[in-house]
Amino acid sequence: MSEQRRIGYRWNLRQLMAQRNLWKTTELIPLLKSRGINLSNAQVHRLVTATPERIPARTFAALCDILDCTPNDLFEPFVEMRAAKTADAPRRPENFGVTTEPRIARRIRVIAPDDDS
Repeated sequence: MSEQRRIGYRWNLRQLMAQRNLWKTTELIPLLKSRGINLSNAQVHRLVTATPERIPARTFAALCDILDCTPNDLFEPFVEMRAAKTADAPRRPENFGVTTEPRIARRIRVIAPDDDS
């Protein structure tokens, strides 16, 4: 049986910068510029603080050079979820707990215990 896998990744730029005593995103700008990568303050800030969905290969290579690391140090893939390709998922809403009938609110009566001890 074939399996489907959802792959996620960790973006470790901020941690690698901290290990090399680069604490501010603005410290990265001249280092990138010296390698031919011209990014605005906002772009560098997003690159450091968020997980990028895509990154140009030259920028990725420049970061590896600046941080003296390998791509595996910067970008760490992992398996988020595994599922069988032929998973036997319910096809009808009633099979997985969803009803099409409207819910009716009901009152709950609390009955006090008898004091006949």
